[in-house]
Amino acid sequence: MTNILVITASIFGQDGQSSQLVKRMLDQLHQAHGDVNVVTRDLASDPVPHLDAARFSAFLTSSEERDDEQKRVIAYSDSLIQEIQNADVIVLGVPMYNFGIPSALKAYFDHIARAGVTFRYTENGPVGLLEDRPVYVLAARGGIYAGTPNDSQTPYIRSFLGFIGLKDVHFVYAEGLNMGEDKKTSSLEEAGKNIETLTA
Repeated sequence: MTNILVITASIFGQDGQSSQLVKRMLDQLHQAHGDVNVVTRDLASDPVPHLDAARFSAFLTSSEERDDEQKRVIAYSDSLIQEIQNADVIVLGVPMYNFGIPSALKAYFDHIARAGVTFRYTENGPVGLLEDRPVYVLAARGGIYAGTPNDSQTPYIRSFLGFIGLKDVHFVYAEGLNMGEDKKTSSLEEAGKNIETLTA
């Protein structure tokens, strides 16, 4: 049994193009691995709270000194991290909004970056503490950004995931989705073929 963690962040929910790409990836992973157990976290319908001073203070407070609210914050963060630790494969659906990742995804990242839990600092710099596993990032964009200075998503996501120990990261892009039906169709077809190639 292969455990798959799916994280989607489209404001259009499961109708969003990035979410549709996630479905195609899941179909391919099912064919490749047979029996799969899928855990889905939809950050649009069930958003992670944005980081504020109170939540950040909970991360910094020792376990012996946390009050009840801080314990709830830590338990919630721990549950998100546990989902990653339980997964053999992670599938991440990422639309582009105003050149960046959705704010809901940033909030999620802020809750899984925990010093001493998912990373630690050393004399030689930070070290990720999560065991590496494949991460597939399905990126849906209205324009053309991959390989250009306007693609802030790819380096950020790769850097963040690497920071916590996830370095086996694979990107599939569907771009130009708002540049006419022909471009949209061809881009989605190409993304589908790339998904098939990655999971072959």
